[in-house]
Amino acid sequence: MFVLQEVRFLGELPSRVIINFLMKIKAFFFLLLIFLSCQAHAQRLPSLDSVKILLTNMTIQIECTSGVNDLYNFKFDRAASQFNWLRRNYPRHPLPYFLLGLIEWWKIQPNTSNTQYDEKFLSYMDTSIYFAEEIFDKDENNPEAAFFLAGAYGFKGRLYSDRKSLTKAAFAGKKSLNYLEYSKKHSDLSPELLFGDGIFNYYSVWIRDNYPMLKPILLFFDKGDKELGLEQLETVVKEAFYTKVEAQNFLMRIYSFEENQPHKGFRIAQYLHASFPDNPYFHRYYARMLYSMGRYNDLQAVSEDILNKIESKMVGYEEKSGRYASYYLGHVYRVKYKDQDKASLFFLKAVTFSEAIEELESGYYLYSLAHLGKIANANEEMDLAMSYYDKILVNADKKHSTYKEAKNFRKDYRKYLKAEKRKS
Repeated sequence: MFVLQEVRFLGELPSRVIINFLMKIKAFFFLLLIFLSCQAHAQRLPSLDSVKILLTNMTIQIECTSGVNDLYNFKFDRAASQFNWLRRNYPRHPLPYFLLGLIEWWKIQPNTSNTQYDEKFLSYMDTSIYFAEEIFDKDENNPEAAFFLAGAYGFKGRLYSDRKSLTKAAFAGKKSLNYLEYSKKHSDLSPELLFGDGIFNYYSVWIRDNYPMLKPILLFFDKGDKELGLEQLETVVKEAFYTKVEAQNFLMRIYSFEENQPHKGFRIAQYLHASFPDNPYFHRYYARMLYSMGRYNDLQAVSEDILNKIESKMVGYEEKSGRYASYYLGHVYRVKYKDQDKASLFFLKAVTFSEAIEELESGYYLYSLAHLGKIANANEEMDLAMSYYDKILVNADKKHSTYKEAKNFRKDYRKYLKAEKRKS
């Protein structure tokens, strides 16, 4: 059983946000494609045996892989220890600073509105750029230097885009694209390098199909192939070493939503959560898939685990994850157990978490309020119900289903007030 309507609307944006988004979408997707192109081409490194190329050094690969696994599991101190080992041994190489920057990047991911890690992230990326430029100035044919320059500027552009600093984002994207040109001549080495090609092939077509107004911009980029992109990402998952998890992350989302194959997306989400159980992003995504598939027994345990980790103040577990878990538990208790009182407690938690991070237009917030309104109405607590629906009327888009529900209840509430007045 799929909870179709609410799955659809939980992440839906109100029209005034969409309008604002569309005004900026050209810049955003231009930067996105720069980044994807960067990943698709800047990773095409030549087959070099020299240990000076750290990306092809087996000892370094093993050390980095261990650190990256800790990074995905939000064991940031352990990851930093391993990446600092690289910094001590290669203090003028861009790799350790790039990896340390990725730690800060993943600290941002549980709630991308959180800006407290921005400065440190940008500092590490700038340091990686500094040492990559030092190498590049000596040897413009060094593919590793071009890789780090394109990658670091690409990540900076993504952050600036998230922060609505579009001028800075465009500058970083342009720099990234410039260094991309130096790497196009290099041939592929291994399945690792299919990752960027797969992402580019899939999303360059997906963007064309879903945002036709961007087609003139996309003329500047090579034409992609969605089916080939999926095949490449699947190959990365089966054969690659470093980029396996990133490919799984993208396939999880692609199959779940873009390709309408939720069971494939679910299997990947289940694997990622099992492999990295302390990653809050993978944790709540797995919960989301359980919810969409109506697997309430597993959903209850997984959501309770999220709330327990928030209570224990585990790294990365905060209000946004709490909003997901609380909403799901409210739904479980309301639908499965028919326990309206317990459901209300969790919907109230979801509302509190949403208000704490000021995300008052999200589906999780609005549907939590709507459920609370229904429960209060059923208990003949009309004033309480109206207080919930009032919040919906203030924050929801007029086309959102909860807004229509709130307007209809307000009519009933006015009739109720008139009836009460006549009684008195």
